[in-house]
Amino acid sequence: MKKISTFDDWIDCFHEWQKDIGYDPALLGDYKFEAKHGELHSSEIEFGDFRGRAKWERVEQIPNQSIRDALLNLIVYQGDTEFASVEQQKNLLDTAPTEYDHKALIRVNSDEMRHGWQMCYLLVQYFGDSGKLEAQKLLERRANQGSRLLGSFNQPVNNWLDFFTYTQFVDRDGKFQLTMLTHSSFAPLAQSVAAMLKEEFFHMFTGNTGLTRILKSGKIPTPIIQKYFNKWLSTAYDLFGTDHSSSAQWAYVWGLKGRYDEHEAKDDADKGRLNELSRVQYFNECQRLVDELNKLIPKDQPKLGIPDLKFRRAIGDYAGKPYSVEGKLLAEEEHAKYLAEVLPGPEDERILGEIFREKDWVVQMN
Repeated sequence: MKKISTFDDWIDCFHEWQKDIGYDPALLGDYKFEAKHGELHSSEIEFGDFRGRAKWERVEQIPNQSIRDALLNLIVYQGDTEFASVEQQKNLLDTAPTEYDHKALIRVNSDEMRHGWQMCYLLVQYFGDSGKLEAQKLLERRANQGSRLLGSFNQPVNNWLDFFTYTQFVDRDGKFQLTMLTHSSFAPLAQSVAAMLKEEFFHMFTGNTGLTRILKSGKIPTPIIQKYFNKWLSTAYDLFGTDHSSSAQWAYVWGLKGRYDEHEAKDDADKGRLNELSRVQYFNECQRLVDELNKLIPKDQPKLGIPDLKFRRAIGDYAGKPYSVEGKLLAEEEHAKYLAEVLPGPEDERILGEIFREKDWVVQMN
């Protein structure tokens, strides 16, 4: 890719990225890529050491380099997830079960591309040479090479059950992250993610209605669906960051990233456990969603569940420890065999392939 000096240069690199990953821009029709900005919760910094002061409109207004570096890092990580998700999902374009699902996937992809576009706009326009370099690197990493920054975004999305589960749970993490950033002390970021958040709701709608339609059809055995829940939820837990995170604490102290319920919270923030508390809130929301899905399963069929927060964790206090889906500590020598039983494998893919050929495995949208 050519060196980026202006945002127009970055746009050229963006089109090169589309070509490199094999995404035909014609699929997007007349979709217009542009930077969008929503409304601020407040013109003043809402929490932390700078609470009550005017939100920063330019990087030069930020008091010190450590805060600027942390802000840059937040934007880079958010942008990386957006481009990665397109790379993960593009292979499903030719296998959509209905015309509605084909259009929904294209809409999700176009939103994710625009969200990455928005983050790169911030990097290029506000952060000088370092921002331009990071914006270029966002287009150079690849999900299929395992080089994306967060684990969920290096996982394969092999089929439409994968996709519906991904958009139900991983995009829901996206809702949490964007909501926390809408309170940011850097006004351009808060305005950017406010606009992104409105588009994110369609992605979660796609996942939830997709799983609902699968259960109503009753063609896919719930034990197989459960394996995909285990796959994606365990990676989504890691997206909230490490336990006892000093980075999350400083991001709060500096007003860069708030709590998910910042406006409703009555108590002072427990700054040493910000990630853990967000993860629990996410877990509880997902549990409520699964409870609703279980109402669609016949009484004589196994119900769906949420894996324990300790299961298959790659970061934090439980990283690499052999916990079961139920949160029971297993013997190390049993763990590999156990994971093969509770996560999707080749036999599950084979069974799903046969089911998908029948075309009635998902109920049509009205």
